[in-house]
Amino acid sequence: MKHIYQKGTKENAPTLLLLHGTGGDERDLLPLADMIDPGASVLSVKGNVSENGMPRFFARLAEGVFDEEDLVFRTKELKDFIDHSAEEYGFDRDQVVAIGYSNGANIAGSMIYHHEDSLAGAILFHAMVPRRGVAIPALEKLPVFIGAGTVDPIIPKPETEELVRNLRESGADVTDYWTNGGHELRRDEVEEASRWFHDHFVK
Repeated sequence: MKHIYQKGTKENAPTLLLLHGTGGDERDLLPLADMIDPGASVLSVKGNVSENGMPRFFARLAEGVFDEEDLVFRTKELKDFIDHSAEEYGFDRDQVVAIGYSNGANIAGSMIYHHEDSLAGAILFHAMVPRRGVAIPALEKLPVFIGAGTVDPIIPKPETEELVRNLRESGADVTDYWTNGGHELRRDEVEEASRWFHDHFVK
């Protein structure tokens, strides 16, 4: 997968896995990593699927309707890529925290739903429920931050609430933060995510 790896100056910090939204690329969220934890190593990945020329991490059938077969395949593809990258670049595979926005947050959520211990934590900005009717692994206090907008035209509030509920019922330690905005990424939710990250991962 096309990507950027930047080795950080903090030896014991988690590696930040950056996952862009639809139409983005591997450079989009690099400034976000600096806001969350400057000095951390970064693995920023570009999605392998193209939708009308716009990169994505998995296919969809319509707005808000995922191609579940492709989602499962691409989720494993991404997990395997992280596994191989850890070997190639020498970072701790057990200390990877995903930071995803929109489509990128959805595939990060899918990794949590499908692959036990695939992430040490996740910051999900404007994420949907990745799949329904599947058994979620025991998440054992997995720290997850979810940023959402109360008037998001793409993700209704009950959708985010369902995601929060599903993760909590599976044992995750979920912090949800709401802005009065829509689907855009707002500075206050990024700042809150940074505080959350430091509370959970900075020693």
